Amino acid sequence: MLWRVFAANAAVFALAFALLALSPVTIHARIRLVELVVLLVGLVVMLGADLLLLRHVLAPIHRLARMMGAIDPLNPGQRALGFEHTSSEALVLAQAFNQMLDRLEGERRESSARALAAQEAERLRIARELHDEIGQTLTAVALRAEHASSRAEADRGELVQLAEIVQHTLQDLRRISRELRPEALDELGLVNALITLCERVGQQDRLRVHRRLDVSLPELPSDVELAIYRIAQEALTNVTRHSNASEVTVALDRSDGELVLRVSDNGDGLPAPLSEGGGLAGMRERAMLIDGDLRIESEPDSGVAVSLRLTMEGEL
Repeated sequence: MLWRVFAANAAVFALAFALLALSPVTIHARIRLVELVVLLVGLVVMLGADLLLLRHVLAPIHRLARMMGAIDPLNPGQRALGFEHTSSEALVLAQAFNQMLDRLEGERRESSARALAAQEAERLRIARELHDEIGQTLTAVALRAEHASSRAEADRGELVQLAEIVQHTLQDLRRISRELRPEALDELGLVNALITLCERVGQQDRLRVHRRLDVSLPELPSDVELAIYRIAQEALTNVTRHSNASEVTVALDRSDGELVLRVSDNGDGLPAPLSEGGGLAGMRERAMLIDGDLRIESEPDSGVAVSLRLTMEGEL
């Protein structure tokens, strides 16, 4: 770029030299008005030519700066491309920027993997404690209350009511435990876990859940299954809490060599401008860990569509 800038300025100076050497213009010791006008016009022409040439030389740097500003850290895989035929400085800057993105994405992927692994381990620990400790205690209380109600006549109604409250609390506890760590995912696989999730959401929230799940999918790595399940779970949670939707569709199938998860509803859509909170950011983090392409599409009063595309090695 140094030599390009030098060449641009040299061309302007050479043009000015040629004009002064070959033109019939003369400058008197006491400059005249016409001569001053000619010099000013020549100066403007020189500056304009110099600006155009420098703008052309520096255009790759400006384009690289725009690309840098447009990079979304939550959308990995974006790179500064198309600088092979520009100046060596612009190419070196683009390559250094791309290498920096590679390092940042690698470090973020590793740190996110560690954080999510620790989170899942903590979920598993809490789920087991809820099931083994508190769950058994509540079961014992419910049984004692039912037994006491069968023997006590005066306070039987209150004891029956107490037993019902404990039973409802026990059901909520089991639901929370299943949400913390889906047993069906470990025991029956991804498709059956999604079926259980859809049934539970439909029963709890009076939401009509449609399922289109390919039961012939091959066995997937455990981290991929867990990421897909958590993304579907978070998407359904957002539907039940924020969308005012009456119907939602959960689809998991193969398309053009990709594994595609899609959760779409008929609700109100996302607010604009969209502020990505912990839920949406968490989905993007999980998609990044399995090299998936997560897209969230929304139209006012037309619902939200969350899609995850994952290119798998080998034949699905």
